[in-house]
Amino acid sequence: MAESGLGPDPESAAAVTVLKRAVELDSESRYAQALVCYQEGIDLLLQVLKGTKDCTKKCNLRKKISNYMDRAENIKKYLDQEKEDGKYHKQIKIEENATGFSYESLFQEYLNETVTEVWIEDPYIRQTHQLYNFLRFCEMLIKRPCKVKTIHLLTSLDKGSEKQQQSRGLKEIKESLSNHGVLLEVEYSSSIHDREIRFNNGWMIKIGRGLDYFKKPQVGHNFMSKYITLFLYNF
Repeated sequence: MAESGLGPDPESAAAVTVLKRAVELDSESRYAQALVCYQEGIDLLLQVLKGTKDCTKKCNLRKKISNYMDRAENIKKYLDQEKEDGKYHKQIKIEENATGFSYESLFQEYLNETVTEVWIEDPYIRQTHQLYNFLRFCEMLIKRPCKVKTIHLLTSLDKGSEKQQQSRGLKEIKESLSNHGVLLEVEYSSSIHDREIRFNNGWMIKIGRGLDYFKKPQVGHNFMSKYITLFLYNF
């Protein structure tokens, strides 16, 4: 079980919050969501461990981390077996004010060295924070083990003076990706409504709010702005 008493610092508080949620999801047999929170919580505990000097506290932290890692590994094996058995449809529900659902924790499982091309359909890649979210998502795609070479974005065109800000922002992202050997192709549609992400290894993600599902940043937390559902399919 997630326990308090790790310390008053933001990292410890965040770890307790995320791991408590992981245990709750685990007990409800919502294993895909639980795994995401376990992994996020373990990362936070490792950060706490690095900054801990007291030997007794270090020992206790290592035990906690080991226990959570064992449980996360068991859940991962279970989910991997489901995939092997052909149960490729997965649904992840993220509730309002939930934590531990960064892009990496949600999508990293579906990204490997076979992913070279990605399609993103999201009508709201317009405002500054939405452009920043898209940039963060692209940064994740070019990290190992991915070998992404082409990213396709289909979005809607902003109106008025904000149209120039959107165009300028996407141009800067395109130039930045080009420096990493990645081509960004942008298309606009006035009729796009669905939000969808596809990887060329067969995974498709239908996401309720697109990439813009965060509240304004708070120290140590990535709070969801609204209840959303992700549907994941493999073809």
